[in-house]
Amino acid sequence: VYVKVFTNSPFLVCMDLARSQEEVIDPKYLWIGPDGRSLEGQMYVNLTETGKLMVMGFKESMSGAYTCTLAHKIIETTTQEEREMFEAYKFMLYAYREADHAYQVFVRFTTRECKLAANGQFFEELKKILNNIISDLTCHIIEASYKCHSVKIPKQGLLHELFVSFQVNPFAPGWEEVCHQVPYDCEDVTNMRVQEARDRIGEFFNKQTYALKHEFQTVPIIHYVDNSFSVTHIDSCRPGFGKNNITHKNCASCCVVCDPGTYSPNNEVTCQICTRPRVKKYGARSC
Repeated sequence: VYVKVFTNSPFLVCMDLARSQEEVIDPKYLWIGPDGRSLEGQMYVNLTETGKLMVMGFKESMSGAYTCTLAHKIIETTTQEEREMFEAYKFMLYAYREADHAYQVFVRFTTRECKLAANGQFFEELKKILNNIISDLTCHIIEASYKCHSVKIPKQGLLHELFVSFQVNPFAPGWEEVCHQVPYDCEDVTNMRVQEARDRIGEFFNKQTYALKHEFQTVPIIHYVDNSFSVTHIDSCRPGFGKNNITHKNCASCCVVCDPGTYSPNNEVTCQICTRPRVKKYGARSC
């Protein structure tokens, strides 16, 4: 069962489907948490009289095995003899978060020559403009770079083009303050903001095409290559979480809490294995 951090788990039922269709006499339920202690009377659980369990305000440390023992009686119809039966059910609960999204953007510009001093100035100016477009979203441009290449185009001569790449990232200075206004988890808000930033940047490059066709008498020396804008989606996970589409194929796109013996110290998408596994807890950020 996958439970989003800070939310409540679904109700876990202390019986299988077949048993739930039958009458159960004198049922008693004992729920044991991952730490081996009874969950009766714990503040963070909701236990119903019919043996259903909900874990509330789920944190990564609450991940693990939840076991329920159902004790009930069977009464022989002929002799009225009573027998006590015990059945155990085990649930594995895992905390998860939504992945943080970022976008890798590639775009090209035609220039007069690769050694042109204006190329570098143009690139710096472009970064400033793009950062201005998205700054109110507490997003920013990171890992920006460009290379100049000579390109032979069919039925035309040799052109010189700037191949520009950068990442649209949702963690510009001040993003944590924005998160403090959100009651629970920040990923949903962060992901909406970075998607809006990506859309604005896409719109900016679309307008370049229009401007070149309709607004310039003479085409600038450095100008946008029509339809060269492309975007790749990048996921990252918060420390203590990672993706594993083999172990957690039912939640393959989620960032699931790292298992004991593994850890994630950064925003990578995989939990690393500890060389000497001293880590016994879920969601470790170091060994």
